[in-house]
Amino acid sequence: MAAKFPAPVADVIGRVPYRLALAGGWIDQPFVSRLNPHPPGSMVVVGLEPTFRFMDRAGLATGTREVATKLWSGTLPTRDPAELVRELYQAENQGRAEPSGSQDMIGLIYPGINRLDYDFGANGGVFPSHIESLADAQVVRWLEGVLHVLPVAPRPDGYNPLGAKQLDPQWIARLGLSGADCFDAIRRRDTAALGMSMNECMRCWETILPHTVRHPTLTVDLLGLLRAYQSRFPGAMYSGCGGGYLLVAAEEPVPGAFRVTIRRA
Repeated sequence: MAAKFPAPVADVIGRVPYRLALAGGWIDQPFVSRLNPHPPGSMVVVGLEPTFRFMDRAGLATGTREVATKLWSGTLPTRDPAELVRELYQAENQGRAEPSGSQDMIGLIYPGINRLDYDFGANGGVFPSHIESLADAQVVRWLEGVLHVLPVAPRPDGYNPLGAKQLDPQWIARLGLSGADCFDAIRRRDTAALGMSMNECMRCWETILPHTVRHPTLTVDLLGLLRAYQSRFPGAMYSGCGGGYLLVAAEEPVPGAFRVTIRRA
């Protein structure tokens, strides 16, 4: 059941959903998936109700959301979601040297919790070879209860996560497996396994794309903050490269954190 919002809030932030990415992010980029020795590699995206305005440049696909808002006059069309994904991908990435991955579009358009399987041999790695979706009410309520979100900082001007690439195939395989493990943990409602998949994803990011967590323009000690929470709770990861929000998997309260509302329909 879609949430209802006061007219003034909806008028300001729009009705297009947001997208939260969990473990496996970057496997949707062909320059990564083409080196995966054990395809497909998976990542998890979660459709969010726009109950408030998330920060820009914080890993919530706000740039893609802005394109979608202009393209479709502020609301998602009721057409085939796969068709909408390709339409939005084309609208955002035409002429771009470093295109956004299709997980941004899928996360905005598909409701629920989705595992996206990327294989460079299918669709050139641009679009998933398969999408597995979860929208079961018990699973959704569980994830809403154990996923805690802490604002950290948006990506600064001049930041680029792709300045250093160490694309080791075995680490890329681990990245894709972290997404599969994440989805399985959510399906089983296993907080410890969810946290492990998030921690593993961050190890992969730090190894294959070190500027995702360390960069001269970053003023926050992202690794120090991450490890402090990982040592206290089952798992933690960033919402995107360069910070954004810190996502913490925990059954107990996390001081200062807020919860999200997952879009089911």
